[in-house]
Amino acid sequence: MEKNVPNALSDPKKRSKLRTAVTGLISGMLVIVGAFLPLTKTEAAPADPSADYDFVHDPAMIKEGDQYYVFSTGDPDGAVGNGNIQIRTSTDMRNWEYIGTVFDQIPSWITDELGSIPNLWAPDIHYMNGRYHLYYSGSTFGSNHSVIGLATNRTLDPSSPEYRWEDQGIVFRSTQEDNYNAIDPNLVMDDSGQPWLAFGSFWSGIKMIELDSETGKPTSPTPSIHSIAQREPPGAIEAPSIIQRDGYYYHFVSFDSCCQGTDSTYRTMVGRSKNITGPYVDPDGTSMLNGGGMQFLGNEGYMIGQGGGSVYREGDQYYFVHHYYDARDNGNPKLQIRRIDWMEDGWPYAGPAIRRGQP
Repeated sequence: MEKNVPNALSDPKKRSKLRTAVTGLISGMLVIVGAFLPLTKTEAAPADPSADYDFVHDPAMIKEGDQYYVFSTGDPDGAVGNGNIQIRTSTDMRNWEYIGTVFDQIPSWITDELGSIPNLWAPDIHYMNGRYHLYYSGSTFGSNHSVIGLATNRTLDPSSPEYRWEDQGIVFRSTQEDNYNAIDPNLVMDDSGQPWLAFGSFWSGIKMIELDSETGKPTSPTPSIHSIAQREPPGAIEAPSIIQRDGYYYHFVSFDSCCQGTDSTYRTMVGRSKNITGPYVDPDGTSMLNGGGMQFLGNEGYMIGQGGGSVYREGDQYYFVHHYYDARDNGNPKLQIRRIDWMEDGWPYAGPAIRRGQP
């Protein structure tokens, strides 16, 4: 579209305004289209932990064989799986079935470290060295006494005799003496295949450490900690997800507040960098270390607080897998999968949602 507005090409500020306008127009069109889509009984029904889109928070997706798997934050009420990481499966990214949790009980090493907590948070799933690596976090609201844990499995198919989640224990921790919060892990590979772990919430923002490719844990007991995004206090930034495309690393994060139903103010922002450790900048060149970021998703109609997301790649297509708070269902967090489309200058925007009833 910028080709049709030559005056905008020479002025980065005008380019940014045009980009925002285009993204807003697309989002608005999606809301209008969504308003005329028929609601299924499940979408309008009261919250049900076995329903396709109910009680899904901070989702991460991966595919094995012909099955997609979504892992998400544990039920904070403990009614489903004692607060452990939830698993859902689908063959089409549209119709999901709840199939259980990663653990039966929250691992004892976590409660030894943190005391009793209601649930585990924000999983991230990747395949590395012949095993699925699931990173997750444990903490309590408002505290940075937190841990990131790791569980591995040879397969995601519960019917396989090899299916067994093995608790690998702690990966990284933060305490009240630290200026960061060790939650919301995200594994990303650099150009050489070296794994890194991004994490962080509030405090001094998003951090990154190098991992050992064999263990999936830090390369040393005291790894170098790289800062890759932060905001001015109260520092409302969390949920990093980093992917690589056409020579850039794209860093998606959530700004503002989650977990308040329809009062949530979550929105998804993105920056990019030529280097995995940054600096990440937005289209205006503002560093994400100085609060920069281009808005990728905000409120859309009944979909409030769109964030807590992760990027999934299948071939050349990228998807943004996230939650929103459903204004039609008392703010219940629901799963949303959006295709990521790309502008001519390489910046992403939120494409159509993957919805039930579509071919």
